[in-house]
Amino acid sequence: MEAKPVDAAAGGDKIDRAELEQAFSLFNEASRQLVESYQELEQQVGSLTQELAVANGALRQQFEEKAALSSRLETLLAALPGGVVELDGENRVLTANPAASAIFGAALIGLDWHEAIEPELVATSVVNEWQLLLPDGVEKRLSIVTSQLPGGERILLVHDVSESWRLRRQLEQHKRLASMGEMAAGLAHQLRTPLATALLYTANLARPQLGEADRIKFGEKSLARLRYLETLIQNMLLFVRGQQAEFEQVDLVAVAEEAIQTVQPQDDGQDRVWQLSLPAGPAWVRANRKELTGALINLLENALQATGPGQEIELALQQQGVAWRLEVADEGCGMAEAVRERLFEPFFTTRKEGTGLGLAIVRNLVTALGGEIDVVSAPGEGARFTILLPVAH
Repeated sequence: MEAKPVDAAAGGDKIDRAELEQAFSLFNEASRQLVESYQELEQQVGSLTQELAVANGALRQQFEEKAALSSRLETLLAALPGGVVELDGENRVLTANPAASAIFGAALIGLDWHEAIEPELVATSVVNEWQLLLPDGVEKRLSIVTSQLPGGERILLVHDVSESWRLRRQLEQHKRLASMGEMAAGLAHQLRTPLATALLYTANLARPQLGEADRIKFGEKSLARLRYLETLIQNMLLFVRGQQAEFEQVDLVAVAEEAIQTVQPQDDGQDRVWQLSLPAGPAWVRANRKELTGALINLLENALQATGPGQEIELALQQQGVAWRLEVADEGCGMAEAVRERLFEPFFTTRKEGTGLGLAIVRNLVTALGGEIDVVSAPGEGARFTILLPVAH
């Protein structure tokens, strides 16, 4: 029996055709997926393009709004009547509006503030207020307020307050003139009675039939009135001078002890109860010792005259924060509210022999020392004067 050869080519063709069909099928599937991916990508690109267009529109709108705002701010800055100066971290002027340049009389941008401007400014007694003397001799008063920015820059707000300063000076001058008129009228009233009395006593001394005893009596009374006039004029000068004596380190404890040792002997019968409460150590303040002692003596003498036998007069000193609290209290007759409100006015007094200047001088002194004075009183309930003076270290 004869063997037949195998047809390898036919079998191979069948295998290649199947693989080819499978390859075409995979290609078609990949093409379909690629088309779908491309279409999806086209959709995403279109969506992103649309979103980008919207975002660009919003950014363009924001830019236009900010540009308009910046232009408006520049217009407002240029129109501001007050000066605005921007300094960088090295105190060099970055920007300055026209008002600032007009106030200082020169272009400011690029200048070193510390070297070019600050040396021309002189501090005044008013906080944030400076005196500027321009090269042409014009004197200005400027209010300069500084604001610190987070990046180290500073914004200076500059206002020309020269006109209001001149008006304040005129007002103060008018007030001084009015006060001088009131004081002159009060002084004339205070001087008239003792002067007339002294003239009367002196005229009696010229009587030839006057006896030696009467001559001595009239001479003493005339001398007493003249001494009263001298005291009144000295108090008046002290009040007008406004406490211009030199200040030094003064121990309030020693001042209080000296004042009470001066006044307590005037309590002839020792009928009053004197209470002294002082700290163990010194209590330093900046003051003139003589004037401060005189002021405290004045308060203690008022307490002595307002009290009677058995009533208490207290002098107490204690520290209150950054101040010394000095109190003079009594259990005397007290005073009505109408009297208390006018108590520190010059020439106001409720005593026949009073000058009305003692408490005005006390208030002037306390104010000159940077302190405060207050009084609490009611009829029949005594009075309590409280003085606060800054601690001197």
